[in-house]
Parts: sequence; C-alpha cells; structure tokens
Amino acid sequence: METNPTVAINISDDLYGLPGTKSDPRDLPEPDVHIVTCDALRIPAHSSILASVSPVLENIIDRPRKHRSSERVIPITGVPYDAVLAFVRFLYSSRCTEEHMEKYGIHLLALSHVYLVPQLKHRCIKELGQRLTIENVVDVLQLAKMCDAADLYLKCLKLVANHFKAVENTEGWKFLQDHDPWLELDILQFIDETASRKKKTRKLREEQRLYLQLSEAMECLEHICKEGCTSVGPYDMEPGHKRGPCSKFSTCQGLQLLIQHFATCKRRVNGGCLRCKRMWQLLRLHSSICDEPDSCRVPLCRQFKLKTLQEKKKDDARWKLLVRKVVSAKTISSLSLPKRKREEELGETRCSHGIRTFRL
Repeated sequence: METNPTVAINISDDLYGLPGTKSDPRDLPEPDVHIVTCDALRIPAHSSILASVSPVLENIIDRPRKHRSSERVIPITGVPYDAVLAFVRFLYSSRCTEEHMEKYGIHLLALSHVYLVPQLKHRCIKELGQRLTIENVVDVLQLAKMCDAADLYLKCLKLVANHFKAVENTEGWKFLQDHDPWLELDILQFIDETASRKKKTRKLREEQRLYLQLSEAMECLEHICKEGCTSVGPYDMEPGHKRGPCSKFSTCQGLQLLIQHFATCKRRVNGGCLRCKRMWQLLRLHSSICDEPDSCRVPLCRQFKLKTLQEKKKDDARWKLLVRKVVSAKTISSLSLPKRKREEELGETRCSHGIRTFRL
C-alpha cells in the first residue's frame, strides 16, 4: 500500500519538525516502520524512537518477521486516525496541544495505558479530570476503571454521586445499565456509602457541637461562681458591684436564668422539674470534670465527689464517655485561645479558693 501523501505532509510539518529544538525532519533517518490506523492509513515512523518511549512498542518491533524483506507494521486500531497521529506526535515531541487533548483525551488515555506511556497517561488523567461534565462522566469513569486511573475514577464517582439525578438521564448511564451491571452496582454502592458517611459526619458534628456547648456551660458556671455575671454571682460579692455582659453572655445568661429558677423552684425537692434536673446534671458534670474540689467555688462540687466516694458508685459507661468528650472539647477550646489568655485563665484557676455558693 502506498503512503498517503496527505499523511506525509502532516508528519513532515507537525511530527518530525520539533518546535523549540534544533531538530529538523531532514536530520532524521528514513522511516523504517509504519503505523496502520483503523482507516488503513499509514503513518511512517522510526522504530528507535518508538522503542525508546514505549516498552510495548519495543516488544512489537522486536518480534521476528516471517520474511526479512517484509516491512515492519504496527497496527493501532479502534481509535480515530487523528488520535493516533496525536499519540505518535507525543512519542516524538512529548507534547500534546490543548485542542488535541480536548478532542481526543479519552483516546489518548487508552493508548497511553495500552502502550505504557506514563507521561502521557498522567497528562490525560489531569486534563480529563478538569473536563468532566454530566454528559461524559460515565464514559470517562468506565475508561478510568479499565486504565487503572484510580484518581480519575474516584473523581468521576464523586461527580456521579453529587449529581446522580442528572447523570441518570444521560445516554452514557443508560448504556452502562445495559452493558455493565457490575459497574452500575459499584457506583450505586459508592453513592450509598457516601450518603452514609455524610450522615455519620453530620451526626458527629452535631455531637461535637453539643460537647462544645456543655464545655462552654462549664466555663460559664465557673465564671458565675467565681466572678459573677450580670445578675448572678458569689454570695460574698458586693451587691452594688455590677458587671457588664461577658464574652459568652448568650450561654451565661441562659445559665443565670437556670440558676435563678433552681434556687426558687418548689418542685425541685420532689424531682418533678425538668429544668432543675438539668441543673443537677450540670453540677454533677462539673464535679466529674473538676480536679480541685476542695478549692472550687461551684456549689455542691465537693459534695458530689464525696457522695460518689462514699457510695462507691461507679458512673455508667455513657456518663464516663460524656465526661471524656466534654473534657476533650474543653481542651480543644482552650488551645484555640491566645497563649497569654490561657496563662491568665490558668492563674485565675490556681488562685480560686474558699466559698462554694453564689448570690442571686
């Protein structure tokens, strides 16, 4: 078969002429191998260059021929001729234009995987990942799985999971359902696992928010009992000594209202008041966290400690877990403070002593 003259012109101008180098088509030897595409078009090439870039092509070139006089032919079919030409051009120049990558990125990924050209494969994975759309994501996902492109495969799965309603209406998804049910099952399992992880993460965030709120309530309780706030403070504080709202006044105000209710509620003794039960739980929680009960100014802190020791009653597992979580949240909260403020709060804690009650 005669060499296609159009191909020869393209190769002479675009493939052998390496832009930005001193190479020239006339400096290269005569082509000694032909690449045959699906349209029976032939691309002349040099076996030494192909073999130096691709170990697969090297093995094909080194195969023994039936006749020494027969020409060397490498068939590359199943992809468009222009994609093969772009592939060969990359083997010579290690370059691929944005236009070729946009048009033939999927084909170039397949060729780079089959013929073991890692540099081109990495480029294709990166470019295809940036060009993912609802319409092409299923096709790219199937190819990524076949080409062992794990990063691209995961990126496709995430896009499908985030826009499944839209992807479900594409031709690519319908084709996948008819021809690759196992991959469809993998995708649906990934979507289900993603939804479960999001639900679990949301639950953990809500729990962490609760622990932070309890930790802040413990800080406000200590603040009220040691320094006093707008309406509640230690009983030995001068009544005329007014303070402005503190930095955590939204929490502090709610706690002050709860303390005021706790001090005057008539149903507290019979255990029939939910708000008082909440206050008892906060006091117990503080006692479980406090490591200085003898000098603590929070009401009933030492009494709760002594009661636990006298009754030799072990806290249940859920209560211990709650205490650990709140302590952890308190530690994280303290580490987020500036160093000077942490030192000031530590000094105030060490200096606290004496009375364990408050004034309304």
